[in-house]
Amino acid sequence: MKGKIVKFVLPFLIIAALVGVYFCLPCEEEGKAAEKTIVEVWNIDTFEGGKGSRTSFLNRVARRAETDGVYFYVLSYTAEGAREAFSRGVFPDMLSFGAGLGEIAERCLPLPFSSAGGEVGGTCLATAWAAGKYFLFSLTDGFTEEGNTAISVGGANLPAVAARLSGIEGEELPSTEAYVRFLNGEFRYLLGTQRDECRFLSRGVTVYRRELEAYDDLFQYISILSAKKTEVCMRLVEELLSEETQKSLGEIGMYPPRETGGGYTLNVFSSNEAMAELASAAREGKDVKFLEKYLKSR
Repeated sequence: MKGKIVKFVLPFLIIAALVGVYFCLPCEEEGKAAEKTIVEVWNIDTFEGGKGSRTSFLNRVARRAETDGVYFYVLSYTAEGAREAFSRGVFPDMLSFGAGLGEIAERCLPLPFSSAGGEVGGTCLATAWAAGKYFLFSLTDGFTEEGNTAISVGGANLPAVAARLSGIEGEELPSTEAYVRFLNGEFRYLLGTQRDECRFLSRGVTVYRRELEAYDDLFQYISILSAKKTEVCMRLVEELLSEETQKSLGEIGMYPPRETGGGYTLNVFSSNEAMAELASAAREGKDVKFLEKYLKSR
């Protein structure tokens, strides 16, 4: 009789146990999911890079910063797309960006660094993690010879200011056109950037270069916008500034910010109006004292 009862009850006990496991599993999974922290990072390229993708590079760096359930989700945005999102009240947890998005300053949180181009009212709101450089290129090794100069323009950076502060006069042209016409011999010199340097290398063209140290606004900055995730966001900031990352910036044709020398820079939070005024003043040949009110010493 007992054997019959056991045979009758046992299947129901097994079913009950399986049902219990089924309902408990989601709870355990929910608990695990609750432990995860997703950090959304937007990368906005406001100036031409060197080579490859800064967003892909950021993704690779972010993987090294992912520990203890912290994950970084890196997205590529245009400046226009970001502004449209901002207008709808949509913001990332972190922002990688260059000049031309001054309106984001009010959303950025203080960082424990000093940064000439990323400070507002004495408080650091952004720190540079990668840099480009302005160069004067020549097909011969003589930089003192007379000749016309093509000034390469691409993105929100201000090569006209680099030209003015370096004592160079020339014709502003779109980046690719300036590069091609220089190679075709239409211009004796090219005032370009790391982007042109990478173009020459990939094409196997021998050129001579002189770094223009008087001015540089080719910096990619990182800021934190989420107060709730500040601690985990700092993991990525620290990883970007680490020796390993700084030494690998050559992968994207960029330089460590500390290698850009002295001179002036542009505050990354400068308004578009201020940037337009500065560029106009540089083209008009205004003296350095006048331009200094828009600039920061590096």
